Amino acid sequence: MESIFFRSWWVPALRGLLGILFAVLAIGWPGLTLLSLVGLFAAYAILAGIASLAGAIRHRTAGQMHWDAVILGIVSIGAGLVAAYHPAATALLLVLIMGANALVVGVLDILAAVRLRQSIAGEWLLALAGVASVVFGAFVFGAFVFARPGAGALALVWLVSLYAFVTGALLLALGVRMRALERAGGTGHDRRVVPDRRMSPAR
Repeated sequence: MESIFFRSWWVPALRGLLGILFAVLAIGWPGLTLLSLVGLFAAYAILAGIASLAGAIRHRTAGQMHWDAVILGIVSIGAGLVAAYHPAATALLLVLIMGANALVVGVLDILAAVRLRQSIAGEWLLALAGVASVVFGAFVFGAFVFARPGAGALALVWLVSLYAFVTGALLLALGVRMRALERAGGTGHDRRVVPDRRMSPAR
């Protein structure tokens, strides 16, 4: 499992880059409209989902498939397609789609981090990204759906951008770390200290 995860280091790195790009575009877009926000989210979710699916398929083992990555990809692509096909939907529907996607993706990232905790060093980055997604999704459902059901989606631009940037930075850092460990040929969990014979007492 270690070697498979190392070979697919580009998956979290690509997801991270897409998240950061989404955040930068959402914040820097002059006169951002609801349709523009929907379009950005749809593109981000679809591309991130494709990256997860591609990584799961390309690095599958004999007779085994990493279904958490497959489910994550399907959920992200599905959320992106729903947003793309209903660009004129209400702000509430957009909030629901974003929140549901964040909750599912966050839970899957946390589960993946737990599964990999004995195999790699740096799994906490994936777990932290998952926690951020779950917190964002829960906040969206709690504050903007139940407490303020009439809130416009544009009021979420900064919150969505912050979520995308934070999770993107964590995933990118994880990808870079896995790439470095792959080149080093180790997992980073072997912290045994080898005694330096030069410090041994003279005989």
